[in-house]
Amino acid sequence: MAEELKVLGVCGSLRKASFSMAALRACKELMPAGMSMTIAQIGEIPMYNQDIFDAGIPQPAKRFYDDVAAADGVLIATPEYNFSVTPLLKNAIDWVSKMPNQPFNNKPIALFSASQGPLGGARVQYELRKILVQLWGLVLPRPEVFIGAAPTKFDKDGKLTDENTRKFLADLLAGFKPWIERMRVAKPK
Repeated sequence: MAEELKVLGVCGSLRKASFSMAALRACKELMPAGMSMTIAQIGEIPMYNQDIFDAGIPQPAKRFYDDVAAADGVLIATPEYNFSVTPLLKNAIDWVSKMPNQPFNNKPIALFSASQGPLGGARVQYELRKILVQLWGLVLPRPEVFIGAAPTKFDKDGKLTDENTRKFLADLLAGFKPWIERMRVAKPK
């Protein structure tokens, strides 16, 4: 039997009723056989500051580093803020990028975005790809998933009710599994 692939889910929003987090929770249900997901907690990571870094890396940042390093792949769900990446997500990435052997190097990554607007956060994904590629993250090229008009896709309890969106996410996860396997084989020793 093949080893189960461990995926780390990362949400770029702290909002209690976050559509990105709701969609990430739906992904746990939609994972293909042979994959499991845990969701990272990045809300307690302090704002990056070189002085703090030099004095000693805070435990929440270390925990995120360890979570990324231990994962076979990282699934990022995020809204778009001002055409770009949320401060929460960028801060978490910045912290671990400064640590020795930064863990996004050669790490398979998949992205999706959720937004109240019609574009579904398309611009954040392109900004995030630029950041992750610079860290040698192996970002899945396609399928791309943009959840536009997100409030119409979830019920009042945050459950994903839109079947088309469920299919888009399931297709993303189905593509992510062979991407992780393929990148494992190609990973430099």
